[in-house]
Amino acid sequence: MINANGLRFRTLVEGPPDGDMVLMMHGFPEGAESWARQMHVLAHAGFLAVAPDLRGYGLTDAPEGVENYGMEHLVADAKGLIEAFGRTSAHIAGHDWGAVVAWYFAGAYPDMTATLTALSVGHPAALAAASREDPDQQTRQTYIGLFVQAGKAERVLTDQDSQRLRAMYRIGPNPDAMPERVVEGFVRSMTRPGRLTAGLNYYRANLKTGGAAWERLQRMGDITSPTQLIWGDQDPALGRRQAEQTRAHVKGRFHLEVLEGAGHWLQFERPDEVALALSQVTAI
Repeated sequence: MINANGLRFRTLVEGPPDGDMVLMMHGFPEGAESWARQMHVLAHAGFLAVAPDLRGYGLTDAPEGVENYGMEHLVADAKGLIEAFGRTSAHIAGHDWGAVVAWYFAGAYPDMTATLTALSVGHPAALAAASREDPDQQTRQTYIGLFVQAGKAERVLTDQDSQRLRAMYRIGPNPDAMPERVVEGFVRSMTRPGRLTAGLNYYRANLKTGGAAWERLQRMGDITSPTQLIWGDQDPALGRRQAEQTRAHVKGRFHLEVLEGAGHWLQFERPDEVALALSQVTAI
């Protein structure tokens, strides 16, 4: 348990204490265990791999109220976690919502971002443009309309023994990639009192169309840190346009790694390729 930014974070840690730190942030509806395969590889490569349950997830504190899940709080959490390990910078990695936080952290704290590795989600400005202009991306993200509806989303996802929640882990071209024990662990965690609402509050605080937070997210500036984006070309939620247009928003070194035949759950579908990319971040 790590104290950071006024909260207690349950955190998985592996690797030598003096190794370069890699902060690995998960997405919705997951937890720190999403990075288990990659942490092991990074530790053997000499890195200190740190994977927290993000705010609201797992055994980490879950403050009540949508306002407590705005991007400014999520970025401050990442900063606090790095400082809690006595570091002034780290390699930053994130998937899904963890990737969104990683992008904003790199934009807000370039000096603390040794490198940036984003999985699935491209630069927020590229994603926002695709959301406005690309019919394919608009179709992929219709689920957000449900997720921002307080109460209704919780009921839909947990009805019939959380059938819809369980189905989320099986979407895409590789439905058996995530082991059943991992799925059940995530489901148990997400269905604890208040935890599903906390995870959905990431959407409600930041993506409600027309809101001030959404307007700010679309205006995010360019990234200067060495950056790689790993994207599965069969991702059901995030299309090609947002991935390919990310390059225009990175002024430092940039690499786009397209994993053919992969969907959204990249740490499980392509664990070795993701681990290799992370262990070679210094070469971006």
